[in-house]
Amino acid sequence: MLCSLLTSMYLLHCLTDHCSSMPTPVKASSQVVGFFASELQDLKSLRRKRLLKKWTTESKTRLSYESADDTKRISEDSRFDDTDKGQVLYEPGPQVDSDSENRELSRDIQLSLDDIVSSKRLSHPFKVKTGSTGKLSPLGEGRKELPQALIIGVKKGGTRALLEFLRVHPDLRAVGAEPHFFDRNYENGLEWYRELMPKTLEGQITMEKTPSYFVTREAPARIAVMSRDTKLIVVVRDPITRAISDYTQTLSKNPDIPTFESLTFKNRTTGLIDTSWSAIQIGIYAKHLDNWLKYFPMGQILFVSGERLISDPAGELGRVQDFLGLKRIITDKHFYFNQTKGFPCLKKAEGSSKPHCLGKTKGRTHPNIHPEVVQRLRDFYRPFNMKFYQMTGRMFGWDD
Repeated sequence: MLCSLLTSMYLLHCLTDHCSSMPTPVKASSQVVGFFASELQDLKSLRRKRLLKKWTTESKTRLSYESADDTKRISEDSRFDDTDKGQVLYEPGPQVDSDSENRELSRDIQLSLDDIVSSKRLSHPFKVKTGSTGKLSPLGEGRKELPQALIIGVKKGGTRALLEFLRVHPDLRAVGAEPHFFDRNYENGLEWYRELMPKTLEGQITMEKTPSYFVTREAPARIAVMSRDTKLIVVVRDPITRAISDYTQTLSKNPDIPTFESLTFKNRTTGLIDTSWSAIQIGIYAKHLDNWLKYFPMGQILFVSGERLISDPAGELGRVQDFLGLKRIITDKHFYFNQTKGFPCLKKAEGSSKPHCLGKTKGRTHPNIHPEVVQRLRDFYRPFNMKFYQMTGRMFGWDD
């Protein structure tokens, strides 16, 4: 106040011609300038931090997390629009009193966004569209890929159980229905096939299962055209038990079909097995495997025991996870044995907190087959089984 008064009096004196020149300004030393510049910067920094803290606190109330398709997405409030789909923007800061403060705050927010993410105030990664203001949107949409792994067989071997168990793994996404692309729908093309796949994120495996691929002559060559690196999984089961299960399924849909015994033999008197019946033909595993080995090495094919999938699901799932290059996440803790159905069930299925067993169509009661018929089939399958054991390097114990 005193300085202002003295300055005013001096100016008045000069205007009344009592002085002939203005005094030379006094320059502040560089030390003084540096001191005030530093203090000013600290004040600005403190103000930015306070405004940024206020903005992040308000933003937290607008963001909520929810689970969808095995990935976490962020649900935004009603102020967020879809102006630039595919472009990720970020939420504007709080309202302040002047336009200059708004501009400075926007710059500060953009510069500090990486610090916010790294400090886990926002746990999801974000892309920033520079030069724009608006909203924050998460990554995680993913994209559809052709499958890197296929469950190719066999029918009534336990393929549905294996797929349902594998879907618990967070790094694997699978189609629920059987696409039948490489046997029935190949003319639709690979892009049609790709569209059937679920969206996956980087590092996740896409999978589908169609058990009839294993016995389709054209399937190996067609899959090789898609990718020779495709990993193939075959669930196999005692061929006799598998044939009876196959027959039981058909019987449930068509009760008027002939008996199992009459379909098994071309001539019951001579005991000649009818290998043209698909229920019998599917179980000649060695014959079908020969066709696959023309296009894929044995190292890319994993054979899962259908019997062990029931008696030791975690053990077989461990082999499958290793084969696919996945971390062993699915373990004993995921299963319980259902005495009524006679096979293991999941304690928690994919996307659910409740126990899950396969549907009513699984675990049907098999009809009683005459022991003589079973023995004839045992004798028929024995040489094929032995060759299969030799080819795969694994004893499945069907002839014990």
